[in-house]
Amino acid sequence: MVKTNNSLTRRALLAQGASVGGLAAMSITIPGAALAQSFPRRPITLVVMYSAGGGTDSIMRKLADEMARAQGWTITVVNKPGAVGGVATQYVSAARPDGYTLLGAANYNRFVRVLGHADFVPWQDWLPMKAADAPASWSVRADSPFQSMEEVIEEAKANPGKLTISTSGTGGVWHEVSLIIANMAGIEMKYVPYKGGKPATLAGLQGETDIAGGGLHEHIDLIRSGEMRNLCHASSADVTLKDGRVLPSIGGILPETQKILPVGATYNFMVPRALPPEVLQQLVDAFRAAATSDGFKEMMAQNFFQPGLLVGEEADRQGALMEAMTADIFNKNKDAIGADIRTAEELGLPAPEDFDSWWPPQGYVAPPIS
Repeated sequence: MVKTNNSLTRRALLAQGASVGGLAAMSITIPGAALAQSFPRRPITLVVMYSAGGGTDSIMRKLADEMARAQGWTITVVNKPGAVGGVATQYVSAARPDGYTLLGAANYNRFVRVLGHADFVPWQDWLPMKAADAPASWSVRADSPFQSMEEVIEEAKANPGKLTISTSGTGGVWHEVSLIIANMAGIEMKYVPYKGGKPATLAGLQGETDIAGGGLHEHIDLIRSGEMRNLCHASSADVTLKDGRVLPSIGGILPETQKILPVGATYNFMVPRALPPEVLQQLVDAFRAAATSDGFKEMMAQNFFQPGLLVGEEADRQGALMEAMTADIFNKNKDAIGADIRTAEELGLPAPEDFDSWWPPQGYVAPPIS
């Protein structure tokens, strides 16, 4: 059974929270085998780092539902948006590392370290479990003067920095992908942050911004209904709807983007690596079952999510690579981010082009799971 609770506020979080660095001091020793035999003895809390209704929230709730159904567990879902995942991460970090508080994350939680919100290494201190990917999308409301991405590019070149596009937060994934697309198009945009993909989508629909940034899954229902018009998405190929409408891939508009497609969000559960190995294994097994369930597959197909189950060293490797790529693109666009961005070197990461020869880094230990 999945329960939801959105009433906890950021103020309550800050009152309860502790620094990531203080996590070790708060830990207690629990015999792993004894804990695993009775796990879980009470409801599990899944803390989602973005607001209700967005892509991350929808994916996390569906995974929690499938896990609860298959395992007979009770999972309570709460939303704690803010600081590009930093608020939810702080909350989970402050909880006892016993498997009862999980992080419903996106994009390997890589932004918090690049933006200086935390010092932990997300792919080393935490264990990421990836379920799916989602391509980015640029859409406009039905009465927008822009009929195509080409028209947006033309206008943006004529009036640099004038056109506005909504994002799921400064330094978040839809901001990052919008920067990548704008850079490759040779245009300047004004990026307007919101707390999640759903609010960003609604901002475009309500005319608060010229363009709605986000994921195709967050725009698709409004596109199908005719309330919004898709200008482009970051899938590797065009998408044809049942009514025959073709949604254009950015790869056909800007051929130089084809080398990075598909690009967008990834969706992960994350748990502290310090969990007892037996509990860790139970959570991984339950996650795998949920991510490959018929119900989850159906949801992915309906919303244009892409299956992408990864756990263990494969997930760690992808998380590290994406963090290196984020550090690279953000440092190339410091003015648009407006934050004290850490470089790949400061993070102990290589340049993206040197990643293959760098992995695995010295001292890396693969997670203790099968």
